[in-house]
Amino acid sequence: MAERKNKNIPRAKFPEQVGISSKEIGALIRDFDSSGIEVHSMMFIRHGKVAHECYRYPYNSETPHTMYSVSKSFTSIAVGFAIDEGLLTLDTKVIDIFPEFRPKKYDENLEKLTVFHLLTMSAGKDVSLISDKTKGTWVKDFFSSKWAFAPGEGWRYISENTYMCCAIIKKLTGMGVIDYLTPRLFEPLGYTRRPFWETDPQGTEAGGWGLFVTTDELARFILCLQQGGKYAGKQVIPAWYVEKATSSQFDNKQYDDRDSHCGYGFFFWMNAFENSYRADGMFSQFGIVFKDYDAAFVITCSEVFEQKTMDCIFRHFPHIFIENQKTKPKDAEENLTLSPLPALPAAPRSVIEEFVKEKIIHFNKNPLLNAIGWPLSMLPMAVVYMSANRAGNIDNMILNFSENECTVTWDEGKEHNTIVCGMDGVERYSKIRLGGIDFTAVSTAAWKSDSELEIWMRPLESICERRIVLEFKGKSVTLRPSSQPPLATIADSVKTTVKAFIPNEKLAEIGSNTVTKLDVIAEAPLNGKLI
Repeated sequence: MAERKNKNIPRAKFPEQVGISSKEIGALIRDFDSSGIEVHSMMFIRHGKVAHECYRYPYNSETPHTMYSVSKSFTSIAVGFAIDEGLLTLDTKVIDIFPEFRPKKYDENLEKLTVFHLLTMSAGKDVSLISDKTKGTWVKDFFSSKWAFAPGEGWRYISENTYMCCAIIKKLTGMGVIDYLTPRLFEPLGYTRRPFWETDPQGTEAGGWGLFVTTDELARFILCLQQGGKYAGKQVIPAWYVEKATSSQFDNKQYDDRDSHCGYGFFFWMNAFENSYRADGMFSQFGIVFKDYDAAFVITCSEVFEQKTMDCIFRHFPHIFIENQKTKPKDAEENLTLSPLPALPAAPRSVIEEFVKEKIIHFNKNPLLNAIGWPLSMLPMAVVYMSANRAGNIDNMILNFSENECTVTWDEGKEHNTIVCGMDGVERYSKIRLGGIDFTAVSTAAWKSDSELEIWMRPLESICERRIVLEFKGKSVTLRPSSQPPLATIADSVKTTVKAFIPNEKLAEIGSNTVTKLDVIAEAPLNGKLI
């Protein structure tokens, strides 16, 4: 894409200039810290200008960040363009677009299913949370899944509804959603690079997850919506569609969290805060619009419990909004930064470095994890659980050491990677490719003891950090994995959702208990040996 400098969001000289209190920004940052919420970036926008932005090192403004279900809101806008261009309507029947999946036996529900039902999560198809995305049968899996209810007669958050919207776009236009959105959305918003979006094995974007954009790119999208579809003085998204998509179209009151049962638009959530809506992604990726205040707030995080993050945010809104001030207040807060994430500190070196360096460490495969399709990867499960390529089966690891660095090389399937880890307490950056996705690995290493080497690797485009300990006993090596945020915490956050998908009460309880032990299963130690 050609660079479009004139489409950057203007920056205010100081927050109060556009009616944002710097004191309240500082209070919000301290609230996040005291609440244990790992914020990666924040951007405050009012009256069309950025009031303040900040990033937690090593996250930065240039590196794209995974959006999880914020991806759905981008998919929604793709559908809006398609409707506006006459390719389909809200009442278009999904089976009419995919007649090859019409069963011989008449299915009344299938004949009722429309694009509107997909957009509002009222489709009724109950696609399993643990459906195997490594298989190239995503459309087939959607049509063959059971009905939880008839279309329009219930509400259930199913990400595959959004995927089907991408499949529809590709079927009708012959192009993927990224290509479809490029001239219609990304170029008018001044994106200077092509966003990455995970796809199914046939190249159709996942839709409900898998989009990677920078904080600034997300902010441009949210600002465009906040301005009724306009950006840089031009109508980009059809105004009629923005109004519909960001207004409540369906009731979702069965959710307990106060900001998750206020109504649902076309892949947008309504907030408990009056006249406010959001694009919402797992681990607290949010783009929030405050209609009454001509304002928006964008945040990327690694917080498992989203309502916890929203509670923190809404403790500071709306009183973060003040009157515009022409001059910077004398008592304005100056330190509005996010503290860096921790790295492994420097530690005494081990005498066994000479013994283990340059030797190949062969690891045995975990038969259970391979049987269930979750082989252990240097990518934490939260990064790949919905991916078509989950990587996994760490093998052929080689360690090398220099004065202040440890170099780690390993294989996962056909992918071969090398990371450089700082051993002086300072992260090192490495480019890697895992699961078919390019990442920037930020890594440190330190000896916990003479026989235990600890390695922290954070794929910067994600929300997680892989942590491993290599324990050496002669030629035997044990790899003990963990992740940050802990897999046990993630499992605890989804156990209620798992129970909702299992109608039998006893089986639901068993399923919920199994999920809570996910870390024990998925992060079991790997045994290996030096060869």
